[in-house]
Amino acid sequence: MAQDQQRINGFSKFSKEQRRQWLAEQFLEDGAAGTLAKFDFSDEEVQRVFDGFSENTVANFPLPYGVAPNFVVNGRTYVVPMVTEESSVVAAASAAAKYWMTRGGFKTEIVATEKLGQLHFRWSGSPERRSALLSELCTRVSAQTKELTARMESRGGGVRGITWKHLPEVADDCYQLLVKFGTADSMGANFINTVLEAYGQELRRWATTSPSLRESERDLEVIMAILSNHTPNCIVRAWVSCPIADMALPVNGVDPHDFARRFRYAVEIARQDPYRAVTHNKGIMNGIDAVVIATGNDFRAVEAAAHAFAAQDGTYRSLSRCRIEHDHFHFELSLPLALGTVGGLTKLHPLAKLSLDCLGQPSAPELMSVIAAAGLAQNFAAVRSLVTTGIQKGHMKMHLQNILTEFAATPKEREATVAHFADRTVSYAGVRTFLETVRT
Repeated sequence: MAQDQQRINGFSKFSKEQRRQWLAEQFLEDGAAGTLAKFDFSDEEVQRVFDGFSENTVANFPLPYGVAPNFVVNGRTYVVPMVTEESSVVAAASAAAKYWMTRGGFKTEIVATEKLGQLHFRWSGSPERRSALLSELCTRVSAQTKELTARMESRGGGVRGITWKHLPEVADDCYQLLVKFGTADSMGANFINTVLEAYGQELRRWATTSPSLRESERDLEVIMAILSNHTPNCIVRAWVSCPIADMALPVNGVDPHDFARRFRYAVEIARQDPYRAVTHNKGIMNGIDAVVIATGNDFRAVEAAAHAFAAQDGTYRSLSRCRIEHDHFHFELSLPLALGTVGGLTKLHPLAKLSLDCLGQPSAPELMSVIAAAGLAQNFAAVRSLVTTGIQKGHMKMHLQNILTEFAATPKEREATVAHFADRTVSYAGVRTFLETVRT
């Protein structure tokens, strides 16, 4: 039916009810508009806030909001909010947090908090002239943005440096101002982009009015100004460590030394094999994204930065490392995390605000530490399962409830099915067969 429809004009001006009705009539079945409406909040004020987050909204798309207790990070105990739809993520993070709680907890180090922005432009001058002109250019753009940066500077942020780069691989006349920023407790995207666009305006004026420029150097065209989500200088490191003798596992027959050996071996595979590294890092991001979303931060930017960081030496590798020294187990994670605890969704989204309250209203560096610990916990839990019981045993037991929901199982059927699969491997076909038996 969709192929027969004409282009629609003015869709964004429709009311939400009109958009739902049009969508249902043109592409869905009878009753679809009612289904979409079921997911609206009863609180009209809250719903207006959510409708303002995006465009052409027709419904909310709920995701489970859970918490993982027992996270000890740098000696402080947290309950960590997590938003995810994937079975076993919160359970795995909680189990790993509890395990390390009695073994010293998670330690973290903020390596750097610098963020980057780029202003790309065409210029008719020669690359050799950059060093002679940069000082004047920096003075002019800084003066032009003084009012924009004053508030951020009062909070400890601001512009940290400007580099003028030549990009001959793009074109002989292609240049870039690479600008370093500190953004205090805000993620800083709007601040960075606003400053960069002001730089672009001043760059055009500089090209036409500066007495330092030769006539042959006045041809300048600004191409674009935008922050970079590649943040190799906004890094947090998290780690756990304890004597191998203290690493008893609640798995029958698993020797701590053998477990540590197999664990290190598995992590080293992910360091060297990109096929394994992608899945390994996806597991890390299961934990990281869940907290990033819960706190109203940009999980897409965090994902992009993390994967770029994983490939920084030209080969995609594990973000985590493991080593064994003098009968001690060491497991650590380093990755970029550009986060904010003020501004944006952190204040607008009611649950994002609640998440930050739950964490004690952390600073941006403290939030970096908590989220890195969550990623390391998730990674530890996944690799521990892989080298002992296998990943599917725990995952499918968590997924069992989703399968039962799909089959519309009654409470009694759920109870019977869980008991039946207590010592059996869970599979979709197996659950279906068992339910058919129970029902007949």
